[in-house]
Amino acid sequence: QVQLVESGGGLVQAGGSLRLSCAIAGARYDIGWYRQAPGKDRDFVASIRWSDDSTDYADFAKGRFTISRGSTKNTVYLQMSSLRPEDTATYYCKAEDAVAVGSRSWGQGTQVTVSS
Repeated sequence: QVQLVESGGGLVQAGGSLRLSCAIAGARYDIGWYRQAPGKDRDFVASIRWSDDSTDYADFAKGRFTISRGSTKNTVYLQMSSLRPEDTATYYCKAEDAVAVGSRSWGQGTQVTVSS
């Protein structure tokens, strides 16, 4: 249980870039980015582990998106480049306790819109 606040969303043209931020009121959390378009399921985008900052990406994100943790470890970024209209969605940050597995928190989301 931790407060998460996403920011950085906006409107961008296809091929452009955005950097999303997830501010975390705590530490020792594995962080995941998910996205959800209207009428669609919430899909995994990328994740970063607390233990070693290892990362994982959805296939659509590989080579285009980069997840990273700030030096203070209370912010996680999602750098998105080569954006496509199909990337349009609300992007959510999820925190899972690295020790107490099963304890999860979600942010409220930030909107990303990619125009053609």
